[in-house]
Amino acid sequence: MERFGVKSAPSRNRSKTALYVTPQDRVTEFGSELHEDGGKLFCTSCNVVLNHVRKSAINDHLKSKTHTKRKAEFEEQTIRKKQRTLTASLQCNSTAQTEKTSVIQDFVKMCLEANIPLEKADHPSVRAFLSRYVKNGSSIPKSDQLRKAYLPDGYDNENQLINTEDR
Repeated sequence: MERFGVKSAPSRNRSKTALYVTPQDRVTEFGSELHEDGGKLFCTSCNVVLNHVRKSAINDHLKSKTHTKRKAEFEEQTIRKKQRTLTASLQCNSTAQTEKTSVIQDFVKMCLEANIPLEKADHPSVRAFLSRYVKNGSSIPKSDQLRKAYLPDGYDNENQLINTEDR
């Protein structure tokens, strides 16, 4: 090309993607069709992850046949579920999880105060009693896990109580 004196057009190294657009910006732009969780953009009715950087990808998805079909099904549902990322799901502590931890810690404390060895929790009749009559009693682990995971917590809590009483 240089031989004939023709110059090529200046190349643009710029991409046509919106670099500073966040998933939350797209949610405000498109309304209730989309939702954001954990830095990802989800279609509310389809429960699929969308590319929040390219607006055309979102528009193409919203115009697709599968989206319109799933949107109609979604509007018929009485209970609406939104998909979340795995990290957001794991960070969520439900009341059942906190109750389970509380029951286990109380059980270990009771055993320590009554001078009952933790190995007694492994006996089949104790297991049957706990699962039948204690709420979340079936979630109490075996003695080795009680010793490793929950005994240090009880020990630390008792030390803190003793230290505060001494002052």
